[in-house]
Amino acid sequence: MAKKTYKPEEIVSKLRQVDVLHIQGMTIADAIRQISVSEVTYYRWRKHYNTVRPHSALGYRPPAPETIIPLQPRPSMH
Repeated sequence: MAKKTYKPEEIVSKLRQVDVLHIQGMTIADAIRQISVSEVTYYRWRKHYNTVRPHSALGYRPPAPETIIPLQPRPSMH
């Protein structure tokens, strides 16, 4: 079976299609099968396009940078 290469626009479109199908009630696994890619490919794309791949509109920062928000200490009641 020949391996299909997708353009970045096609990948983003397929990622959005999975989101729409999931919102409409389909499971993630079924939605991934619907777009005809493997789960490994889907999650690799998702990681790349949501955390790794920078965009010029964001100053070449990743769309979802990993951040750590420190927890506020709870006030003690003595």
